[in-house]
Amino acid sequence: MASQGQLDVSVESSDGLKRQITVRVPNADIDREVDLRLKQVGKTAKLKGFRPGKVPAKVVRKRYGGQIRQEVVGDVIRSSFSHAVREKQMTPAGGPSIEPIAENDDSHFSYRATFEVYPQIRLAEMDALKFEAPEVSVEEVDVDKMIERLRKQKGSWKTVERAAQDDDRVVIDFLGKLGKEPFEGGEGKNMPVVLGAKQLVADFEKALIGMSAGDEKTAKIKFPKDYGVETLAGKRASFDISVHVVEELELPEIDDEFMAAFGVSEGGVEAFRVDVRKNMQRELDQRLREASKTKVLDALHDAHDVELPMSLVDQEAHALQHEAMRRMQITDHEQAPAVDQFKPAAERRVRLSLLVQGLIAKEQIALDQSKLEERIQELAAPYEVPDEAAQMYRGNKEMMGQLESAVLEDQVVDFVVNNAQAKRTKLSFDEFMNMQDAE
Repeated sequence: MASQGQLDVSVESSDGLKRQITVRVPNADIDREVDLRLKQVGKTAKLKGFRPGKVPAKVVRKRYGGQIRQEVVGDVIRSSFSHAVREKQMTPAGGPSIEPIAENDDSHFSYRATFEVYPQIRLAEMDALKFEAPEVSVEEVDVDKMIERLRKQKGSWKTVERAAQDDDRVVIDFLGKLGKEPFEGGEGKNMPVVLGAKQLVADFEKALIGMSAGDEKTAKIKFPKDYGVETLAGKRASFDISVHVVEELELPEIDDEFMAAFGVSEGGVEAFRVDVRKNMQRELDQRLREASKTKVLDALHDAHDVELPMSLVDQEAHALQHEAMRRMQITDHEQAPAVDQFKPAAERRVRLSLLVQGLIAKEQIALDQSKLEERIQELAAPYEVPDEAAQMYRGNKEMMGQLESAVLEDQVVDFVVNNAQAKRTKLSFDEFMNMQDAE
């Protein structure tokens, strides 16, 4: 193999983050390595007409020489490129593009490597960053509302002989028309609709209020301009509606059977309320952590203009495309969403990754093992045997690598939170949760 001391390395050009270097390796070193490998192959080569290990060197060279030289050149390029970028104190952001260069003599093998390097990160002062920090708590009225939602989950629909009102369920037939012509998707039979649940456009639900079983009517409906079906968006239509049944939701009593369905078998209503509050607080804490992380990373992102290695952006965009394909259950790349539509998100991810790594290096933020263990216990808690689940996480290198990166990123967020300017905004539990659901 080529001696690193014999390499001739020169930087040809520098444009932004792109770098080009030329590396010259003595052909004598390559020939020497080829000879060594051919001798090793000759000891075990099995060719028709020769005993194993007795194949003449010329035959071995003729049979394997081209393949082995190709392998040696590939190894020389890899090792010499690594040495060259270390020598020139460069940090490649991705793999190089290699272009062999013809020499005037046979004394050297030369190639040109083109690649991008990581940018220099100049971090803003953290106390100049500003972010919004919602302040939310779980109040008794929030617990009351949650218990009502739980009762609705366990409720049962009962037929009533009266006109439909908010929160009722009506079972209907309908036929929609644009002008006098029915349109595709505008017909339904025995369709249950919960009034107030926003299953249908607002005008349609409004038309159902006051109708009783057996009633029929034609209602004028205007579709919103942002309606999901382009051919209907902003259009006016008429719907012939027939109501079969009107039902109201009958809520269960908060008794032992009801509470047991949610895992509370002792302590009565007081213990049930404590358990509901605990679950609400757990979800709130998680949502607050996610919201805080998003706001902090937004502030960090917007405060820095970082030149990005496009090789990393392209790599991240393809990763996002593949993730979208997995979610959409697409296996044919020709049917995949265009990779360009993922570029903005990819640029954001790469920029944030560079900024986070820059902060880790500048502030010497080390992984907090106790926080890592907390995250493992948190993930293992829902399992039937949490200790076994926790051990499963610890024994999986890929999972642990992902967890370590996530915890370290959270530590960076905590650092920014503790040093940046937080604008505190008080919100009710419902206001905050609804905002999060809408995002």
